[in-house]
Amino acid sequence: MRFASEPWPVASALLALLSLPSISLAADADKTTTTLPCTATSVSGAFFDLRPDIALKLNPDGSKPAHSNGAPLADYHARGYDYGSNFTLNICGAVVEPVEDVIGVDEGKWRNVSAYYVSKGDVYSLGSQSTNLVSRGKELVLQYTGGSPCDKGRKRSPGTSSRSIVHDGAAHKGSDYERKDDVPTPTNTSAAKPSKETEEPKRRKSTTIFFSCDRDPGAGAAVASFIATDPEECAYVFKVRSQHACAGVEPHTPGSVGPGSIFAIIFAIAVLVYLLGGIFYQRTVAHARGWKQLPNYSLWANLWSHICDFFVLVTSSCARFLPSRRGYQYIAGSSGGRGRSTREDENRLIDQYDEEWED
Repeated sequence: MRFASEPWPVASALLALLSLPSISLAADADKTTTTLPCTATSVSGAFFDLRPDIALKLNPDGSKPAHSNGAPLADYHARGYDYGSNFTLNICGAVVEPVEDVIGVDEGKWRNVSAYYVSKGDVYSLGSQSTNLVSRGKELVLQYTGGSPCDKGRKRSPGTSSRSIVHDGAAHKGSDYERKDDVPTPTNTSAAKPSKETEEPKRRKSTTIFFSCDRDPGAGAAVASFIATDPEECAYVFKVRSQHACAGVEPHTPGSVGPGSIFAIIFAIAVLVYLLGGIFYQRTVAHARGWKQLPNYSLWANLWSHICDFFVLVTSSCARFLPSRRGYQYIAGSSGGRGRSTREDENRLIDQYDEEWED
């Protein structure tokens, strides 16, 4: 491999290579902005996932759905206590048990009812299903809208008409009070114009659910409880305690940038900067050519020899722990080899001592 003699546009190439990961990161960031149904992310980055709390309907054969994964298979029930009726609701989905003859709701929308109650045999919807989970500060909120009309559920005293209910309390009824019904109407007038009350859109019942974190290890399914309603019985408030309402870490979704991908991109950028920056320095400052333009060329050239030396060092260190060979061992004082030379040295030393003693 030989490098061209003309200088490389290293700066342009480096900028182009560095821009590729940023483009991929921007494209992947657009994918991560899509929110999953029944999930929410707070401003601080906490992730909430209430999908395991969605009650699912059994299959027609009575078996559990394949994607249940321990999800509840029945609707949530909340006791009304002093309200006079109990409530049935689901989380981020329509109720499991279908409802019929819902007051003030089209038949095509009965299957979308997410909360309702029954009063004197009549079914009143508290809103249609919604998966728009919202994190407002420290509160996790889910809202259902489009329920039954509010005036349909209002209690009426015997002998009162709907007009008396609408205008009850609007004016003081004294001795000189004269009802509009008693005033004669002219016969030559055209059709009466609709009143202001009939022109206004009907208010419909809605539901607001607040979720609280339940960190009890022994807690099972979520528990729903009724909190309150407004005097006009239009807005209903519930509270649900669930272990899934605790803040967690957003899981990695397919198509988004995970921790491993980010590390790989950073590592690739570091390698490119090392190679291009080293080549630019060796070529312009050190005036190197050929393979010597690579940064730390001597280190990479001797890398194989270093690996071989390390392998020999490891194998020699492990060889000392192997058992020695079995067989005949060297016997000190044998007639040959090292034993003979040792015996001669001893005899020579004894003779030397004897001569010195005689002298």
